[in-house]
Amino acid sequence: MESDSQLVARAQSGDQQAFAELVRHYSSLVFRLAVSILGREFIPEAEDVTQEVFFKVYHAIESFRGEAEFSSWIYRITFNQAVNLKARVRFREPHMDEVVLYRMVSPEPGPQRQAETAQREQALAECIQTLPEVYQSALRLYYWLGTGIGEVAALLGVPENTAKSYLHRARQLLHGLLKEKGYSCD
Repeated sequence: MESDSQLVARAQSGDQQAFAELVRHYSSLVFRLAVSILGREFIPEAEDVTQEVFFKVYHAIESFRGEAEFSSWIYRITFNQAVNLKARVRFREPHMDEVVLYRMVSPEPGPQRQAETAQREQALAECIQTLPEVYQSALRLYYWLGTGIGEVAALLGVPENTAKSYLHRARQLLHGLLKEKGYSCD
């Protein structure tokens, strides 16, 4: 298998096959990073971000100088695209599929418990939204998408210890924010 730098060099010289291989290799990672920034309620938007990222990469690959790793370059493009989109769609309602709607009206575990759970989840979502973007991404990647620390670090373009610090700080901030709202984090 060819390295990223070899594929990039071939793609820069117009080799469509090399670019297609880069897309195959990075598409799920780009999508996961977009979801980690936007939130899992915005999967259609994350798919759009993924397409936009590869469109931008295709048109800018000739100018890629290799001063950074290709993976860092594409993750930075993804991060910027997702954050920009998030700013534009901030006040839109998330997409809800039938499963979510069904769970909301399910008789189990009872209306009061459901309301309490929904209220706590809403408070958590609001608190997460107040965190810096990088903390939000780290949390979503690690907890919602089940990504390991190494991959979180790679997706965010930081060393593993920095990714661990992001998660630690994010949890501390969330704990304090939830406590202010009257929720215990035991």
